[in-house]
Order: sequence, then structure tokens, then C-alpha cells
Amino acid sequence: MHIMEGFLPVSHAVGWSLAAAPFVAHSAGAIRRQMRERPGSKLLMGASGGFCFVLSALKLPSVTGSCSHPTGTGLGAVLFGPPAMTLIGSIVLLFQALLLAHGGLTTLGANVFSMAIAGPWVAFAAYRLARRAGASPAVAIFLAAALGDLATYVTTSVQLALAFPDPAGGFEGAVVKFMTVFALTQVPLAVSEGLLSVLVMNALAAHNRPELQELGVFPKEGVAG
Repeated sequence: MHIMEGFLPVSHAVGWSLAAAPFVAHSAGAIRRQMRERPGSKLLMGASGGFCFVLSALKLPSVTGSCSHPTGTGLGAVLFGPPAMTLIGSIVLLFQALLLAHGGLTTLGANVFSMAIAGPWVAFAAYRLARRAGASPAVAIFLAAALGDLATYVTTSVQLALAFPDPAGGFEGAVVKFMTVFALTQVPLAVSEGLLSVLVMNALAAHNRPELQELGVFPKEGVAG
């Protein structure tokens, strides 16, 4: 759901950058604390960033000025919490804008807000609520990744609708239009990301159990399966 370079009006680009900036600053502090308290989690955090970079680079054509793709932020949000994923997602988006022409520098703030802020927080909330409701770790992780992905697409639809309201239906009509077009590709991608995240978490639970227990992702007897 990266919005392409130069697509948003200047006022919107600046506004979303200002809205995202406090979250990015807070994220830097959260990661510093994480590294100080749990230095053994550095490799796992790096792997989460790599997972996010690879998945979110797999883009499909969608709405003019944007695209559909998995996000990969839900897994990291479950492992490290949504604040950590804001800076990680911002770095991913910056590198994609510079190296892959995916997204853009002028739209970086908007893309950070949708993929690195809204998505991770929804994913984290979905995981916690699902676990409290008695769902298995696998179901909770699936919901976290899938709903985090969908939250990103909804946020991007709102951003585009604010910038380009429908001549007849206004903001509400534009939101419906953008969400409908996005849904054709984004809903299957969200389901696929959820399933892939379960497989990755299963592998982590099998080979990195101590790290996951230290992070509090699973109880000592829990496995994502």
C-alpha cells in the first residue's frame, strides 16, 4: 500500500510526516531499551526487519498511485511490540523508496503511518485479544498478521480519500471506492500473510524457544501450533 512519490498534495505529505514523527521518535527509545534489557534479541529483531522488507517489497498493481502487498509488520509487532516496529518499518520504507523506487520520500510519512504505525498496533491488539479469548497461538498470530495487513490498507484508503475526495460522494464515497479496489488484491494477500506468519512463528518456536519465552510471546509450555 505504498503511496508513490509525489502523489499526495504537499500539505498532506507534510501533515502525515508530522503525525508520524512522534511515533518514530518513541520507537527509537523503545528499541534502545529493548537492546539494553534483552541484548540476545538483536538477531531476532534483525530477522523481523528482513521479513518485513521482503514481504512489503512484493507489490501488485492496485489503486492508481499505490499498490497492494503484504506488510510483514504483524510478526514483529507480536514479538517486540508495536513501538519497535515503527522505526523498523520506517527504515524498511526508506530503503525501499531509495533502492526500489517503491513508495517515495515525499510520501514516506504517510506510508510510515499506515504500515509502521496503524498496522503494528492493530496486529498487537488482535494478538492480545485473541489470546485472552482463549485462541491458540497459531490462530492469534494468523489474526494479528492478517488484520495488521488489512489495517494498513484501510489507513491508506483513508489517506487517499482525504487527498482525493470523490466528486459525487465526497470523502466517504472515496473511502468506499479505494477500499473496494484494494480489497480485490489485499484480502487474499492478508490471508496469505497470516498463514506465512504462522509458519515462521512455528519455526521460531522450534528453534528459538528461549528467546520467545524471554520476550513473553509464549508461556513456557506454549508452541505456535
